[in-house]
Amino acid sequence: TSAPPWVIQSLFVIVGVGFVFALIFSWLYELTPEGVMKESEVPRERSITYHTAKKLDYLTIALLLGAVAYLVVDRYVLEAPVATNPSVVEGVPAGTSGAVTADTATSTTAVPASPTAEPNSIAVLPFSDLSEAGDQAYFSDGIAEELLNLLVRVEGLKVASRTSSFAYKGESRSIPEIAAELKVANILEGSVRKAGNRVRITAQLIDTRNDRHLWSETYDRDLVDIFAIQDEIATAIVSALKDQLGVQATSEAIVVEAATDNLDAYDLYLKGRTLFTARQNLDVAISLFEQAIALDPNYARAWEGLAAAHSVADDWLTGDGIDHVPLAVKAAQRATELDPELSMPYAVLGNSSVVIGAATGVPDLAEGLRMLDLAIQKDPNNTTAWLWRGIIHDMLGFFDRALADYAECLRLDPSYLNCAQHRAATLLFRGDTDAAMTAFIPTLYENFHSTDEAFIAPLVEQGNSLTALLLATARLNAPYAPVGEWIRALEHPEQDHRAGLARFDRWAAEYHNNYAVDFPDVLLAFGDYERAVQSPSMRVSMWGPGAKAFRQTPWFKQWLHDNGVEDYWRKHGFPPSCQVINERDYACD
Repeated sequence: TSAPPWVIQSLFVIVGVGFVFALIFSWLYELTPEGVMKESEVPRERSITYHTAKKLDYLTIALLLGAVAYLVVDRYVLEAPVATNPSVVEGVPAGTSGAVTADTATSTTAVPASPTAEPNSIAVLPFSDLSEAGDQAYFSDGIAEELLNLLVRVEGLKVASRTSSFAYKGESRSIPEIAAELKVANILEGSVRKAGNRVRITAQLIDTRNDRHLWSETYDRDLVDIFAIQDEIATAIVSALKDQLGVQATSEAIVVEAATDNLDAYDLYLKGRTLFTARQNLDVAISLFEQAIALDPNYARAWEGLAAAHSVADDWLTGDGIDHVPLAVKAAQRATELDPELSMPYAVLGNSSVVIGAATGVPDLAEGLRMLDLAIQKDPNNTTAWLWRGIIHDMLGFFDRALADYAECLRLDPSYLNCAQHRAATLLFRGDTDAAMTAFIPTLYENFHSTDEAFIAPLVEQGNSLTALLLATARLNAPYAPVGEWIRALEHPEQDHRAGLARFDRWAAEYHNNYAVDFPDVLLAFGDYERAVQSPSMRVSMWGPGAKAFRQTPWFKQWLHDNGVEDYWRKHGFPPSCQVINERDYACD
């Protein structure tokens, strides 16, 4: 072991004080053959200062070299952690995440693993891109995500979600810190170096509870073997977990069927999936998926990616003039034809059924729920399917069912902000205002996203108009938005607010042409129900506190009839918030 800190500190103090005295002494006195004499009394021709200075130079250099050697031994030899396998990720010290920068990486012994972590639990961190140009992050992330998806299949192994584990990309966190926050006992990290048609993938599995390398390996392969490499790595990890931790796998080897024989199509697919996951440049993501399909028309996962991107494009690519939902349905149907075991295409079909039905006729919400049930059956870890099914349950007024869906979504992925915000809104719809506020406020630290406008009316009711005003300003997010008119309409619903609505219309004509579609809560506050019911967002807004008056009007029942809600209720039962009056009529709170 290394010397105690107090020894080193004392040594430096003694040397420092001695150096000061030696400097003063050498300035005033000189060592001569006759003994020590004052420097001023020694004749210049008899002085040996030059010779003693040279000796002191040599002595000083020797001492400095000795000090450097001691520090090197103390830092890199005496404190080196003992590992069962000395192999490390290329360019990344053992015990540090690929996301950790070189100047902030710390030993894995710094923080103990979470005491709540299950022994058979693992997180897959994004792999480091060590390619010469540094432009292969999408590829290294894709490899890590593929391995995560393979490990999810292993019975008895708890795998942290992609959203949770990839959130640490680029952050300066040690492995133990990440493991503690994710509540996992094991971490898989690695790196990818891609050059031409060759790839080197290095991976290591770390037991964070005792800083032990369970397994580490480097794979140098031609890119034509990319799926075989995934087989090898996943199988090796499962074998290590089985031998070391007793994980019960359904089989000794994990088999990955080659999704495509076209490497260029696979590369395009990974690029598109990276953009889709980040919800960035969805138009580019759609183009990349289409290019992958052009290279391999039977590439089912590229069709799946195209369906998923189109399914959210209307929310993220406003004003591009494209009706994305029919395109999403077409791509999803093709994906299920090519690979019926995929999950996401069924989720897209289920979620799209609401919009497609509203455009072409009365939506079959029962069929939409059946598709989402099938998506969850195909992949119980598909958090998006749980979210979308919860939103349809919300639309139908079955808030307890929606809360159960959101709870499962957040259990699988605690960092899924969309699920957290929809859950908070559902608590509000159910009448649990205090619980809803408690759940909603923490999401504001992340961003304004899904359902924040639903909270503006209850804030006004609580007398917190200033907070409501700030939230409304952030929600409209455009210059000169007359949010004050919106708040005043909520504060005084009994007054005539036609002038305020006209001001909103003038503002929208210049800055936000789609506000009537995007913000039905504004129109509900002004009582403009005829335009409010034209918004697809009404399926959530209609249950908010700001829609109480709207729910007592014929417009509400007309919307329910046109969007298949009434038909579903009559076949499958009414929600607790609605009461049947007779065979033809009902009322909702």
